[in-house]
Amino acid sequence: MRTASVATLRRRRSITASRDEAPRRVGAGGRRIERDLPQAEGRDFRDRRPHLLCMSELTVWFDGSCPLCRREIALMRRLDRRGAIRFVDIEQAEPAACPLDRGELLARFHASENGRLLSGAQAFAAMWRAIPMFRPLGLAFRSPLASALLEPLYRAFLRARPALQTLARRLERP
Repeated sequence: MRTASVATLRRRRSITASRDEAPRRVGAGGRRIERDLPQAEGRDFRDRRPHLLCMSELTVWFDGSCPLCRREIALMRRLDRRGAIRFVDIEQAEPAACPLDRGELLARFHASENGRLLSGAQAFAAMWRAIPMFRPLGLAFRSPLASALLEPLYRAFLRARPALQTLARRLERP
């Protein structure tokens, strides 16, 4: 195992601090590249989490009786470590919890982002934006042009969905 020298480790770190001074950003060779971080009594500005300050409120409705949907939502729940998405199983939800008729919700994928109801490809893009790993993809498909490209792919998926559900059911059986 190769060990790095203390000087090398200091160059790699972006924040250094001695016992007496406030942390400061340093570049390669120890050159100072930023002013000292602001200090306020009782507050530490280094511990800010900007992703929490700009989180959107997102609710996703899914078909809990569909094995394909269950697998996808299980994956999204694992990836949503911040708990930014509220998943609602249409099969178990009360009618008051659903913004549309049950049949409409089952026909296409739906999500509500900050009170705005989205469906199809736009709903998927909203869900991707809430998951850090997929956020760049979700932001890319926010534009009208990219969304217009994704929607026909989603419609093609809807046509293939019954066959994919049958396959998923077969794979689920022991």
